[in-house]
Amino acid sequence: MGSKAEILKILRAEKGVVSGASLSELLGISRVSIWKHIHQLQQHGYDIRATARGYQLDGDTDALHPWEFPEREGHIHCFEQVNSTMDIARELARKGCPHFAVIIADRQRKGRGRLKRIWLSDSGGLYFTVVLRPLIPPVFSPRINLCASLTLAKILESAFAVPAAVKWPNDVLVGDKKISGMLSEMEAEADRVAYVNVGMGINVNNDPSPLEPGAVSLKEILGHEVSRKNLLARFLDAFEDGLAEPGFENVVAEWKQYTITLKRYVKIVTLHDELEGEAVDVDQNGSLILRLSDGSLKTVSYGDCFHL
Repeated sequence: MGSKAEILKILRAEKGVVSGASLSELLGISRVSIWKHIHQLQQHGYDIRATARGYQLDGDTDALHPWEFPEREGHIHCFEQVNSTMDIARELARKGCPHFAVIIADRQRKGRGRLKRIWLSDSGGLYFTVVLRPLIPPVFSPRINLCASLTLAKILESAFAVPAAVKWPNDVLVGDKKISGMLSEMEAEADRVAYVNVGMGINVNNDPSPLEPGAVSLKEILGHEVSRKNLLARFLDAFEDGLAEPGFENVVAEWKQYTITLKRYVKIVTLHDELEGEAVDVDQNGSLILRLSDGSLKTVSYGDCFHL
């Protein structure tokens, strides 16, 4: 755990004034170093009051800085504003960043979804991309998307009592409104995955409804703000656990328990085609199986899905 994380942990636990001498002794660093860390935390928006007797944290902040995730601090990259976390993740992945590196932004100027759609990325939402280096053949990579959307749906249900469901291929809905979308990119070499980048946008404390009436935020559902930091920490822990299962063998079966796509009439839109039919199943590679109007079955590996 880094010094900033240790200082915040102590100040949050004490809920009062903590002397510089005490912090210095507890952390094993000089009082000058303590002062420098405190000053940097203040610059990052933490309301830490310096008094003659020491330091006190007045209130708290829903910050997403690396030191807010002590066990992952070395793998977290946080930005105030970027064009897209996916762009940064791709660059880092190609430079050899480690498995489960996480790129976070408070806002995105050019956030995007599937089929080059724009993803509104106002302040208050949660926007991040996870770089993965799974030891799987490329054919299994769509299971990662199912695992990510399933993980979020289960957290919304268990932690917030929000009845979330998944829509093929990787949206998370509450009712008929989207609370989260996902985009993934993969580079592979022959039969080996080099990396899979999973980018997610979650409507937490932002209000997407003026421009996206089909979207909803967690704040709107619950009637109060939610800690993005705690939600992201929960998700990363649970997602990592889910990915640890060899081949993600059970993820498809469990995803089917949470989906509202199967047994419905749907339209699938790709860059080159449109299909309509009944969504009858999802195969072990995460592809959707449609029954077309002539009774034939069509397997669809990617595209945007609309419930009709």
